[in-house]
Amino acid sequence: MSIFKKTTKTSSSKTVENKKKTESSPAVIKNAVLVRPYIKEKSAILADEKGTYVFEIAPRTNKTEVAKAVASIYGVNPVRVNIINLPSARVFKRGKNGVKAGTRKALVTLEKGEKIEFM
Repeated sequence: MSIFKKTTKTSSSKTVENKKKTESSPAVIKNAVLVRPYIKEKSAILADEKGTYVFEIAPRTNKTEVAKAVASIYGVNPVRVNIINLPSARVFKRGKNGVKAGTRKALVTLEKGEKIEFM
């Protein structure tokens, strides 16, 4: 006495297409590499004087990924990319100890005459 009936699967000929491409689109690059522009007083001075723009980036990105992301999103040619790791900091707030998370910044220098408009 069986409660459940035995069923057999019939084989069907379905074609499987590659849904993912190896190349990534600019929107995917932006979300994976560049977190946000790092807009502070010092970064504004760097952008005006030297043409160097500062971005907060994801923790495991390298210089070539940052350069490709900036070129594809903003349509400019980066000449040089420098990366800075900001360490985490201990803080004392409301009577409790805590840790302020560290970040990773990229300084992207553009060719002369090129600019990025954030607003």
